[in-house]
Amino acid sequence: MYASGKYSSRGPALIPRMKTKHRIYYITLFSVVLLGLIATGMFQFWPHSIESTADWTLDKRSVHDAPLVRLTLSSPIPERGDLSCRMHTCFDVYRCGYNPKNKIKVYIYPLQRFVDEMGVPISSTGLSREYNDLLSAISDSDFYTDDVTRACLFIPSIDVLNQNSLRVRETAQALAILSRWDKGMNHLLFNMLPGGPPDYNTALDVPRDRVLLAGGGFSTWTYRQGYDVSIPVYSPLSADIDLPERQPGPRHYFILSSQTAIHREYRAELERLKEENGEALLLLDKCSNLSQGAASARKRCYKGQVYDYPQILQESSFCVVLRGARLGQAALSDVLQAGCVPVILADSYILPFSEVLDWKRASVVIPEEKLSEMYTILKSIPHRQVEEMQRQARWFWEAYFSSMKAIGLTTLQIINDRIYPYAARTYEQWNNPPVVKWTSVNSPLFLPLIPPRAPGFTAVVLTYDRVESLFRVITEISKVPSLAKLLVVWNNQNKSPPEESLWPKIGVPLKVVRTKENKLSNRFFPYDEIETEAVLAIDDDIIMLTSDELQFGYEVWREFPDRLVGYPGRLHLWDHEMGKWKYESEWTNEVSMVLTGAAFYHKYFNYLYTYKMPGDIKNWVDAHMNCEDIAMNFLVANITGKAPIKVTPRKKFKCPECTAIDGLSLDQTHMVERSECINKFASVFGTMPLKVVEHRADPVLYKDDFPEKLKSFPNIGSL
Repeated sequence: MYASGKYSSRGPALIPRMKTKHRIYYITLFSVVLLGLIATGMFQFWPHSIESTADWTLDKRSVHDAPLVRLTLSSPIPERGDLSCRMHTCFDVYRCGYNPKNKIKVYIYPLQRFVDEMGVPISSTGLSREYNDLLSAISDSDFYTDDVTRACLFIPSIDVLNQNSLRVRETAQALAILSRWDKGMNHLLFNMLPGGPPDYNTALDVPRDRVLLAGGGFSTWTYRQGYDVSIPVYSPLSADIDLPERQPGPRHYFILSSQTAIHREYRAELERLKEENGEALLLLDKCSNLSQGAASARKRCYKGQVYDYPQILQESSFCVVLRGARLGQAALSDVLQAGCVPVILADSYILPFSEVLDWKRASVVIPEEKLSEMYTILKSIPHRQVEEMQRQARWFWEAYFSSMKAIGLTTLQIINDRIYPYAARTYEQWNNPPVVKWTSVNSPLFLPLIPPRAPGFTAVVLTYDRVESLFRVITEISKVPSLAKLLVVWNNQNKSPPEESLWPKIGVPLKVVRTKENKLSNRFFPYDEIETEAVLAIDDDIIMLTSDELQFGYEVWREFPDRLVGYPGRLHLWDHEMGKWKYESEWTNEVSMVLTGAAFYHKYFNYLYTYKMPGDIKNWVDAHMNCEDIAMNFLVANITGKAPIKVTPRKKFKCPECTAIDGLSLDQTHMVERSECINKFASVFGTMPLKVVEHRADPVLYKDDFPEKLKSFPNIGSL
């Protein structure tokens, strides 16, 4: 009570004094502190990023609305650029951290207007349409993040695509004051037109510290392999002109040159080639009788005749792409869009996306000093290869060149693959066009246990000129109840197939396909005529197999549609003395291969052989004219992890009437080459996928002492 009374007696005396002198002050101070705490709490827990932009729309990137940043003469300038930079020295991969989606996160700086002390902008064009499209594509992709703290890669909203529009020093100063600059670590710049007169450097002249540069004109001197990314020079015609895809094949002109600003020495050499080869070469130039402007940029002329550009490019098999003042040329993109094979003459030029794209499949690169030999070089390329290159060129454009979006996202994917190499895209994913209609072809790994008997099988007979033997094979195969169609692959370009009236009359459709080149791989091409799931590959000299043997082989395949089911069995052995694999064809208790001279398989493997065969195995087979059957065994075993199935006891498959001149497999070097094939293929696959088994499949009542008429397959051949 005493204490309470004391406090009470003092309290009334103090309160009046506070009201009169400090009441307003304390109330104001308390209010400010309270509001500060509330604001701090909201700032901490409200989703935000100091440098984030929630929506990267075109309006957000309007230069007029962007905040103004004034540079001073004393503003810092980055260093010129470190040519020794690599991903492990100038890029902080730890910033990317663990990502369950294996996707880097890219942050785009908010747009700002940079001017010097006099108020003059650092760029004469501001933000170009192309750069705006690029930023929009990135911001709409899975790479983008608006949270600067999660970013692995930073992209300035400063447009440096065209160095001609930049003030080099001031642009460098603008880069240096970016909030996360840190000497350019983990920053990416896109530049397509580097350098300026008179030297036209092959890399951006803007000092940029350790920036990772996506450049459109790198040479071997300025390109930092494994760090920079070589990108194409975008052609604005891509967005304005729609060139429908044209089927590969011969064109009206063999070679076409359409560039207008090439060096006079190159033009003189091209004119000389024109004189030598006449109408095969079309040499176009700028139209002097047209007024300058957008319309004239889409025209080319030759002796007063006007051609539409780039449409005229589709009329030529090959199109010349020569270096100009800069190594990178937009003409390359136009040529690819037209499906014309580019002939690139630009020494030391780093081709776009060459880190992942195999340009040998889509272009011809010739040293500048061999321009005079260009016509001869191109004439030596087989027609089939030219068609494949035309198809590949068009696909390269569609996938990687057709838009700023394609260029930007391809660049980010390349960087992403470096940071997450275990999840990187494969060579096939980068380079194989999706030309195969896989939707209608089921993998045998996921078929029903036993495919229906009704569709039957397609017999594919590879032949060259053994017509008599071929007709005997056709006659025997036609007796098999489950035969649905017979396809003859005529592999002789120097001799026509027999007339239709001379062919055996059989009860199923017979189709003859003429190949353009004599290749063993033609046996496994996925011809449209093959409509059944089951395929019987058979040589034109396998005349000894009975209809019962073939029908039984098909029935076994129906139970094992993911296997190679065949008749001639072979084995691979390890030679301990030689330290390598050996091909064995003698009689043994084991089998690891069945030869496709007589074998059933699923047509799915035709697609894999033609479009997915690892390394250069397919080319090796065609060059050596041997081992296509071994390659197919490797492929199927590697995909399925299973051994082939040999059916019936027969081991002898030699044609009695065939001589060493007729039969390829009777060559003395044949066995040695096949051992070499096994070692070559094992090296390419990186493993030995072949599996060894000690069994074969025979009919249940094959050897039983039982009436023949009660056996399903009475006529099974002997050993």
